[in-house]
Amino acid sequence: MRFFDPAAFVDYLFNHFLMGGVLVTIGLTLASVAGGLVLGMIIALMRMSQNLALYGFARTYIWFFRGTPLLIQLVVIYTGLPQLGIKLGVINSALIGLILHEASYLAEIIRSGFMSVPQGQREAAWALSVPRRTIFWRVTLPQAFRLMIPPFGNSVNSLLKATSLASVISVEEIMRRSDMLMQEHFQILEVYAAAAVYYLLLVSVWDLIQQRLESHFGRSLDRNAKSTPAKRR
Repeated sequence: MRFFDPAAFVDYLFNHFLMGGVLVTIGLTLASVAGGLVLGMIIALMRMSQNLALYGFARTYIWFFRGTPLLIQLVVIYTGLPQLGIKLGVINSALIGLILHEASYLAEIIRSGFMSVPQGQREAAWALSVPRRTIFWRVTLPQAFRLMIPPFGNSVNSLLKATSLASVISVEEIMRRSDMLMQEHFQILEVYAAAAVYYLLLVSVWDLIQQRLESHFGRSLDRNAKSTPAKRR
């Protein structure tokens, strides 16, 4: 009996059932990032607010969702809400859990990005009577966004792999479908090796996208910096 069957591994690598799980994983990741960005921006603004109630809510939200395991959050949402009469289904439960969890990290990334832009640059723009909206779009946001890209990329990378936890509530992503194939054929190494290859491919593609984003916005910021003195003359 072979320890590892290469032919079976290749078969699983091109298995249409497992490929369907890859599409579910991609969909979960994209939807969770989009929702996490929207909610994360709101939480970040509350975190920077002078209103103590908003600030306190944001701090508590971040403390709770970063301090408890994502697995517990998913299970509580999936099994707890139906007891209150709220039935969401596995996909919606997974999305809500992933979005709430991801937003707690993206909120701090967004807040840190804006706080990292030197206050002196905004004050200099105000002294030149530059409108606040222009300051935000031309001075603050480009620099903050450039600083956000590396931690944002790392967060998305982690989220992509964390979608595997949704298998616990029966979402048929890569890990769930791998489990189903393994239970049917009892070829543990071959099935999970194929799943690992898919995760590696997805992470590698995202790494390339992140590098392009860093390069693009880095060049854009440099061009804006060089063009600014010419506009003042």
